[in-house]
Amino acid sequence: MINLLRRMGRYITAALTGKFNEVADPKVQLEQAIQEAQDQHRRLTEQAANVIANQKQTEMRLNRAMEELEKVNGNARQAVLMADEATKQGNATKATEYTSAAESFANRLIQLESEVESLKTLSLQSAQASDQAKAAVQQNSAALQQKLAERQKLLGQLDQAKMQEQMNTAMASLSETVGEDVPTLEEVRDKIEARYAKAKGMSELTGSSVEARMLEVEQAAMNSQAQTRLAEIRAQLGLAPAETAAGEVGAGTPAAEAAPSPAAEPAAEPATEGGTPAT
Repeated sequence: MINLLRRMGRYITAALTGKFNEVADPKVQLEQAIQEAQDQHRRLTEQAANVIANQKQTEMRLNRAMEELEKVNGNARQAVLMADEATKQGNATKATEYTSAAESFANRLIQLESEVESLKTLSLQSAQASDQAKAAVQQNSAALQQKLAERQKLLGQLDQAKMQEQMNTAMASLSETVGEDVPTLEEVRDKIEARYAKAKGMSELTGSSVEARMLEVEQAAMNSQAQTRLAEIRAQLGLAPAETAAGEVGAGTPAAEAAPSPAAEPAAEPATEGGTPAT
């Protein structure tokens, strides 16, 4: 029973996760992933800073221990010299005191030497850990920069995908029926072509009817009457008929050139043998 409940729980979790991934906005999920990567980098940086701080503190402790070691070593040497000097002078009390002080310095010296060795080992380990932490921060920073660049690329691809989906929807709406109240482009085109064909057919029928021929005859009669009226007006004005004037202008010969010149002299008569003109 418990196993069944566990399996049902896992199944429900997987189903809800899949449904959530279907309806979730990829842009929001991408921003969440980038935010998580930035938080991880921040935590790693803080841990690396703590490691480097420990290494710096170990170095400062080692420096202080080495300084104290040198100082205690100098004091121990000075106590030994002073004890030896007091022994030479026969002052046993001071010699004993200086010797006891030298022993104390010697004991402290041994402790400091052990502490210095421990601090050297710890400092070396801290330095290695600090180097590893710096390298880890640099690698994670490079990975974060790569993710940021990848985010820009993915956002561009997401925008392109959305635009392509909208284009696909628009193209599909041109060839598919959207609804009962919204006709497709093919339906509208068929309707317009049907109206145009019907209008064209009615025009041809009207043009071939008896009424159309009667209108043409009446129009021709009116044009003839108008031409006759224009000919009368030209005659009253003393103008040539329209057909004659048009012919002369087309030939390019003026009327004055056709008549003989009044100033032309008659031809001379031929003379006879006597010098008198012939009758």
